[in-house]
Amino acid sequence: MTTDTGTTTKGPVLILGAKSDIARAIARSFAGAGHPIQLAARDCPRLEDDARDLRTRFGVTISLHEFDALAGDTHAAFVAGLDLPHVAICAVGAMGDQTQSAADPLSAAHVIRTNFEGPASILAHLANAMEARGSGTLVGISSVAGDRGRASNYVYGSAKAGFTAFLSGLRNRLQPLNVHVVTVLPGFVRTAMLDGMETPAPLTADPQEVGAAVLKAVNTRRNVIYTRPIWRIVMAVIRAIPEPIFKKTSL
Repeated sequence: MTTDTGTTTKGPVLILGAKSDIARAIARSFAGAGHPIQLAARDCPRLEDDARDLRTRFGVTISLHEFDALAGDTHAAFVAGLDLPHVAICAVGAMGDQTQSAADPLSAAHVIRTNFEGPASILAHLANAMEARGSGTLVGISSVAGDRGRASNYVYGSAKAGFTAFLSGLRNRLQPLNVHVVTVLPGFVRTAMLDGMETPAPLTADPQEVGAAVLKAVNTRRNVIYTRPIWRIVMAVIRAIPEPIFKKTSL
């Protein structure tokens, strides 16, 4: 672990999967609000530039932590070695390639592990630690793709559906224990994941919008948020399509 020192009076925020565009935007939102930031990812020295930028811009403490979402046997030790954060945000995920996943079950399993198994494992460990302390907030970045399976991305979507259900159950379990759980459904976001894809402008957010929305959701103790509220309507319509009709669509 490496640390850049700054001064702040607010509780630390852990960002898991800190290399993504969304994770970086979330880190900037919380650092801008005065929180020290714990950046966690594989090969964490690659985050040194991000840490330096956050410290320079916002004057908060930044620490780097080696973390592998798929190495579940390391998660207990990872959490035990932290200054337990007030807020932990899991931005781990990868869309993968649906064609490859359909042809190769091992490829599909990797997508499922990355988007569901790994995130669920680390949040379970953090949930237990926060429960023992008696306070905290957990945030999971899921996806609207989990609201209904579609041929174009059903492996990724099924993993996110599982993660959304996990977050819902975790929220239900922890609500009497002063530990809150927020589910974030960003919709389309202008990141490297969408390179080459054309997406409707009204449905497509910038990473900064996601960062601001997550900060607001944590501060107001929201349960489930769509970064752009129009997605709530869009997905309600998609879920309502009868299966005999839906299976003939190419959504």
